[in-house]
Amino acid sequence: MASPTFAEKVADTVITTTEVDLKEFDEVPHQTKPTTSESLEKFGHESGAMALTNDEIVKLSLAGKIPAHSLEKLLADPARAVKIRRAIVSRTSQTTSKTASLEHSQLPYEDYDYGRALGACCENIIGYMPTPVGVAGPLIIDGESFYIPMATTEGALVAGTSRGCKAINAGGGASTVLTADAMTRGPCVRFRTISRAAKAKAWIESSLGRAVMKEAFDSTSRFARLQSITAALAGTELFIRFRSTTGDAMGMNMISKGAEHALKVMAENGFEDMLVIAISGNYCTDKKPAAINWIEGRGKSVVAEAIIPRDVVEKTLKTDVDTLVSLNTSKNLVGGAMAGSIGGFNAHAANMITAIFIATGQDPAQNIASSNCLTSMRSLDGDLQITVSMPSIEVGTVGGGTILKPQAAMLDLLGVRGSHQTNPGDNAKRLARIIAAAVLAGELNLCGALAAGHLVASHMKHNRK
Repeated sequence: MASPTFAEKVADTVITTTEVDLKEFDEVPHQTKPTTSESLEKFGHESGAMALTNDEIVKLSLAGKIPAHSLEKLLADPARAVKIRRAIVSRTSQTTSKTASLEHSQLPYEDYDYGRALGACCENIIGYMPTPVGVAGPLIIDGESFYIPMATTEGALVAGTSRGCKAINAGGGASTVLTADAMTRGPCVRFRTISRAAKAKAWIESSLGRAVMKEAFDSTSRFARLQSITAALAGTELFIRFRSTTGDAMGMNMISKGAEHALKVMAENGFEDMLVIAISGNYCTDKKPAAINWIEGRGKSVVAEAIIPRDVVEKTLKTDVDTLVSLNTSKNLVGGAMAGSIGGFNAHAANMITAIFIATGQDPAQNIASSNCLTSMRSLDGDLQITVSMPSIEVGTVGGGTILKPQAAMLDLLGVRGSHQTNPGDNAKRLARIIAAAVLAGELNLCGALAAGHLVASHMKHNRK
């Protein structure tokens, strides 16, 4: 007896989706709309979904025959897949009261290189979100001038940061120092007893243990080099914090791979009873407020400084040095302490961090730790000395969103795209320095506006229609 055809196998399937107006979805309208069985028969042929019209694919997807998340693979045409997915979302019966407008909405989807985003940046794509990108500056950083790209919808942010740049440049520019470079991963492992967990902790922190773990960790990458490893005990669970350089990558995948292999080697060295609970046990800590990042650092640790002449403070910022110093103490230091802040002893570091992150293809969720910042001000021979200390800037110039062309163009604007040709890691370090200097400019401006009582007026001017 002959095997049933693909269409015969599913011919008795009941289509439960509601009838929808298919309008002019395909460029070439059909004289006769095919039946579901006919469409399934075409789909079952060697050419598969590529033999179907857009309308047929939408109907089959709504009927549960073609998974919407697989359209790019089935069609080998990412732009067409996005267009069809928009129609599927628009016509899904359970959500159509809310999603019907998506198909013809103002969310753009044409003229975009989806091939770069697929498998790296996003899934189930229905378009892309244009965000205005402005430039602050130029800003002199370590003797070199930079325009700072900022993607934001907050009016006055770019203008205000530019005012801060102007004041800093008048004093000769910003200086930066990088004090540490180490991304972290903190697995959680478990033992049957606290004595076994304590023994594992002692081994990890011994010369032998560190050497074994480093050799295993470093073997997984050309760039990952374990800097230190520490462990903390909580009952029978051990939290192990790996700290490693990661070249020009932000490095989470790289360090996770190294940590996983190191744990395997550890188990082979007398700890076969160890149970790995999670390769990330929140002891890293990634994308969550954590004192450990504030105290010990994560990613790049940078301090930036500028000296603003007294007359520039008065003419450009419309205030005076003593008032600024007093305001910074009361607002950023005392106010932050009163709020029980972790790393929030600043005016708005997250504003500059997030705007630059979005513009340059960084992970916006990592603004949480990256925005850890202590802003300090004092009078130095009558002039204003301002510094920002940022222990956990998590950035990279390769991988992730940096592969997208617009974001790569903004890294080009800063001269840091890709991996450094002679000293891998230098581009990411330079990006972290630039970010810290931009935060310095933003902090100077906002504190000046607050001291002069100009904040509300400025936002009314730049943030209203």
